[in-house]
Amino acid sequence: MSDKKVLTVNGREVEFTDERNLLEVIRKAGIDLPTFCYHSELSIYGACRLCLVQVEGRGVMAACSTAPAAGMNILTETKEIREMRKISVELLLANHDRECTTCARSASCALQSIAHKLGVHEVRFKSLKTKAPVDNSSPSLVRDPNKCVLCGDCVRICSEFQGIGAIDFANRGSKAKVAPAFDSSLNCVECVNCGQCAAVCPTGAIVPKDNTHEVWDALYDPTKTVVVQIAPAVRVALGDYFGVPSGQDVSGKLVAALRLMGFKHVYDTCFSADMTIFEEATEFIHRFTQEGILPMYTSCCPAWVKYAEIYYPELLPNISSCRSPQAMFGAVAKKTLPEQLGCTRENLFVVSIMPCTAKKFEAKLPKYAPDGQPEVDVVITTDEVSRMINSLGIDLASLDPEAFDMPMGFSTGAGVIFGASGGVMEAALRYAAEKIENKTLTNVDFKMVRGMETLKEATLNLGGHEIRVAVVHGLANAKKLIQDIHDGKANYHFIEVMACPGGCISGGGQPVGVTNKIRRTRQLGLYHADKMHQVQKSQDNYLVQQCYENCLGGHPGSHEAHRTLHTVYQNRSQLFDAKIPVMRGTAKKRLPITVTICAKQENCPGQLLLGMISQYIKSRNITDRVDLEAAFSSRPEEDGTICVTVGDRVVERTKFTNAMNTVEQLENQAAFESIKREIEAGVASL
Repeated sequence: MSDKKVLTVNGREVEFTDERNLLEVIRKAGIDLPTFCYHSELSIYGACRLCLVQVEGRGVMAACSTAPAAGMNILTETKEIREMRKISVELLLANHDRECTTCARSASCALQSIAHKLGVHEVRFKSLKTKAPVDNSSPSLVRDPNKCVLCGDCVRICSEFQGIGAIDFANRGSKAKVAPAFDSSLNCVECVNCGQCAAVCPTGAIVPKDNTHEVWDALYDPTKTVVVQIAPAVRVALGDYFGVPSGQDVSGKLVAALRLMGFKHVYDTCFSADMTIFEEATEFIHRFTQEGILPMYTSCCPAWVKYAEIYYPELLPNISSCRSPQAMFGAVAKKTLPEQLGCTRENLFVVSIMPCTAKKFEAKLPKYAPDGQPEVDVVITTDEVSRMINSLGIDLASLDPEAFDMPMGFSTGAGVIFGASGGVMEAALRYAAEKIENKTLTNVDFKMVRGMETLKEATLNLGGHEIRVAVVHGLANAKKLIQDIHDGKANYHFIEVMACPGGCISGGGQPVGVTNKIRRTRQLGLYHADKMHQVQKSQDNYLVQQCYENCLGGHPGSHEAHRTLHTVYQNRSQLFDAKIPVMRGTAKKRLPITVTICAKQENCPGQLLLGMISQYIKSRNITDRVDLEAAFSSRPEEDGTICVTVGDRVVERTKFTNAMNTVEQLENQAAFESIKREIEAGVASL
């Protein structure tokens, strides 16, 4: 007896197995039903009602939220269903900003595409909405509520895959909208700038911020020497825009295109990825052998780092102090290239081409702009550089490949695989294994950390030591891993975290419409490029070694290398709803100090601490050099933890659980002593 399950779609029998819903079965049959709110990797929402079908005996139903059953007889197209779809699209268009020619998603907009397919040539309904302001506050993303169709894809990926929920639905009925908490701007909420919301948005309501005008301005400025670095994952995705097979390495063609565009020198971020391994693997070996803080987490993904700064500030000592490859490149470029290229540091303009929107945020951090001069001047995404190439009429696919410029254009295969989940870990293991065992590594492949699984684990025996490692992508998966470690269910020495699915290969700045099949193709493209390199271990990059000898103190971990290539992190765990001034200084340069006060907590201990700090400032006669503020938060910590910020540093969060404590008791606490030391140091540095 056959156990096959069969239903009928438009008169044709279709066999199905484990498909979640009718939509997946119908698409399997070669019929692409339109939809906005359905995403195969997210939960089923069923809001747009475009995937309606007629089920015999059951009526008109949404295919995305209806389970398949043997014997069903389904029609995907009737006059009634077509009219329903057209009316739905017209209603969406009526309240949609239809400035399509200037929209960033004009060539890849699902609403535009579906309207064409359904033959919607006019909109018979009037708009009932007033135009909402565009949110430009984020350094990484632009949110335009006027283009939102309420599909919920951005809400679900932020909540389900990243475990954050920086945006959600608000209000009801005709007033419903997608917005950050308290209707704040994106830059004021828990957004980690990963850009996955933009990657799944079908209409351009959320898109990566466009910085191409800054690059054009620099290229047209004869006083500027404009150089560019290309991240590993860009080379296996850019070809999607130019008819090149997905996953094919187009780095040589991109180098040629960038030179045609006017870039003076074209370098490879894989060079600084190799440098990252020199530092990060050395740091891990030191921590592992000297009983340092473990597990050590990688620091290459700025979205993950910001996530940890917000949600897990207690883990900041566990994160490698190494900068990301982009930030390392910027530091080394501004340190060495002016002399090599015959220009001043001020006139050297460094552009990054990244698959990631969080890199835009990272490049603008004050810590990466000594003396107010950024080390990376502008970050553009894969999508942005494709539009720049197209604007000049350059046919990328027909270009002959050209080589990167030296010395920061030479890299190993280990640097290339940084773009895939598991790549940073594998590159570090290639280095650590050779150093720990003190012999040449013959087999450089650590395939146990490759692949698309959300969590990959491995235990290695190196030099008689057992080293347990883990690789995770997606911040919700990282959260679960961290909780398992906290609960004693897991134990590792070294952990790689990447925010985006599959790693940088599907970052928020890559071509939209990424599927797991495309991710695997790009991943394989990076591993193929790894094999094509002359050398595959970062420690064999002789030009990185030469850079250490010339300007980084001679070896990894040196004082100069640490000063140039490492960083510190910021505790961002306290978000404020409002601030009011308590004390305003009069000096030209003043030290800002902020103290948390909870608006919902009776006898908030922050009020007492605020008074103590105010008295201390007055007693030291430094009121003219201090701006003291009370920050109000509606999200109190359950354990009474409050937060004090002095300058750009967050003093370690401190518990003052009893607001009725006397000043004398509180002054004896080490926490208040550390606050006073921070104030003294901050004032002295003005």
